[in-house]
Amino acid sequence: CVLFGSSGFFSVLLGSFRFFSVHLAPGPVRTRTGPGQHRCASSLPASPPPGSWTRLSRLAHRDLYRLSITDPDQFWGSAAADRLRWEEPFDRVRDCDLSTGKIRWFLGGKINVSVNCLDVNVEKHPDRVALIWERDEPGTEVKVTYRELLETTCRLANTLKSHGIQKGDRVAIYMPVSPLAVAAMLACARLGAVHTVVFAGFSAEALAGRIQDAQCKAVVTFNQGVRGGRLIDLKATVDAAVKSCPTVQHVFVAQRTENPAVMGQLDVPLEEASVCPPEPLDSEDFLFLLYTSGSTGRPKGLVHTQAGYLLYASLTHQYVFDHQDGDVFGCMADVGWITGHSYVVYGPLCNGATTVLFESTPVYPDPGRYWETVQRLRISQFYGAPTALRLLLKYDESFVKKYDRSSLRTLGSVGEPINHEAWHWFHRVVGDGRCPLVDTWWQTETGGVCIAPRPAEEGAAIVPAMAMRPFFGIQPELMGEKGECLSGGGVGGALCISQPWPGMARGIYGDRQRFLEAYFKPFPGYYFTGDGALRSDDGFYQITGRMDDVINVSGHRLGTAEIEDALDEHPDVPETAVIGFPHEIKGEVPFAFVVLKEDSGLRPLVLQQLRELVSTKIARHAVPEHFLVVKRLPKTRSGKIMRRLLRKVAMGTTSDLGDVSTLEDPSVVEEIIEALERSRK
Repeated sequence: CVLFGSSGFFSVLLGSFRFFSVHLAPGPVRTRTGPGQHRCASSLPASPPPGSWTRLSRLAHRDLYRLSITDPDQFWGSAAADRLRWEEPFDRVRDCDLSTGKIRWFLGGKINVSVNCLDVNVEKHPDRVALIWERDEPGTEVKVTYRELLETTCRLANTLKSHGIQKGDRVAIYMPVSPLAVAAMLACARLGAVHTVVFAGFSAEALAGRIQDAQCKAVVTFNQGVRGGRLIDLKATVDAAVKSCPTVQHVFVAQRTENPAVMGQLDVPLEEASVCPPEPLDSEDFLFLLYTSGSTGRPKGLVHTQAGYLLYASLTHQYVFDHQDGDVFGCMADVGWITGHSYVVYGPLCNGATTVLFESTPVYPDPGRYWETVQRLRISQFYGAPTALRLLLKYDESFVKKYDRSSLRTLGSVGEPINHEAWHWFHRVVGDGRCPLVDTWWQTETGGVCIAPRPAEEGAAIVPAMAMRPFFGIQPELMGEKGECLSGGGVGGALCISQPWPGMARGIYGDRQRFLEAYFKPFPGYYFTGDGALRSDDGFYQITGRMDDVINVSGHRLGTAEIEDALDEHPDVPETAVIGFPHEIKGEVPFAFVVLKEDSGLRPLVLQQLRELVSTKIARHAVPEHFLVVKRLPKTRSGKIMRRLLRKVAMGTTSDLGDVSTLEDPSVVEEIIEALERSRK
């Protein structure tokens, strides 16, 4: 049942090598004027001439951005026709209406994402390194060429296909960062199966919930994972999860370590023939589901489709990070998150880049690990999270400066707004003050970067700790409390986007109404991001954070309701309320206000059980950092918990509580303040 040994799995790639590719010229593209295109409908030639995107891309940034807003059909139609390989050309650029949540791009076109990421590059440069697997132990990296990655992808795809996996089936991938995880994603894309990568730190129960929601037919995993010198029993977690997942027919297991996995009836070998014809897929067929926390407690499986997502990921990868031929792109994200999807896998591979897969941690074996990796692999762009940067800046600068970082050309920040201290340390110490630092704002829902300092006119300034400029085709709007569009500079409001772009998520799997209510109903005719933002007098954007009950822990989005649901399962806990609390390293951590039954046992024991409950049901990073036991929670007369009051109590800013007239009993706030003061003595 084992495909590859721990010494490096590409040793099995033997024998003849063939690949399939498609050579079809782009065909006619028509424009459409209708609802949801109120700002950007204009005529497009019946057929974009070959190389039209090449000519457009030579425009000055200001002119290219203006074109993307005023004539998105011309902009995106030319980019899609020239940058992607189509089996059948699209005949309409888009059919979108933000007022109803209708989002469809490149209609009539058929494409295969794995062909665009692999076969196209094998034709041009088969022996170029596609992946550098930076394994847990420094100096043990494995390099994988495009030829090898295509062959491994085909082997895995053939195994999936021979066990009944076909177009439209959902496949869960529960694997840490590795070439085989990338191959599993691309194998699904080759067949038209829909992958859902689940972060390999989630518990069995959290994994099972995602498998059940997506109705996955198969799971792909390793026997174990390796991170920071520790072994993680992935197969055991999968075994526990699939016991409650009747839709799972097969578990495909690969060997990461020497320790053999306990194999069962569902487990099958992965190796098959090295050639697998790609499935032609409609541009709007599902590519993947990715689960992200929401404010209602139940994680939502966001749907991304084929062509629009791939085009947007590749375009943002090239322009935001100034990717050039021969660069080594170093995104430190896990493939279980959208950043890993867009900027470890799909964007870089579609652009023929060499991309780094970082398996370890920033402090293993010491706090210089990132920068030693930069020196050894000659990384050109480094894309990391503020959480990691805040952790590393606490150590002596010698951990950075003893390594050669001259290969770096661009620095990037992702996951949450970066604070000024981390920004300046990253720019001055890591980048020696010479590398542009792009603070990127985007979401799982957007598919790729939407606001960042680059691209911009040559020499354009970068404001520290600010996302600044919208990407091509992105037209931000700030909305007021009454739903009005706020004009001018020096204003703040709800961040919305006024016209569609190809990388948008197409829905929440199995719950269309939830998708509409979350993103399109709050401000009709606009996409509502859920974030707040400020717009400066210069027209630049500063992200202020979430406006709903979702918190960001080390770049991982967690629904407070999801944590509350886990806590409330304890028999001694009638109700809880969870808020986000600032943390110097992690950005935010959960703060839990817990009501205990009067006859509950020892309080320390109950709190420890609550920690274990959250760790088991969600993940360790979801465990509240702070617990405060209270007699009751502040509720309105309709029974809604007023979490803004709890935030003020936790932050110690109770001098101005605002309007408390809707509270059923205002004295509860003073009770909670006193409980917090007692806990700190």
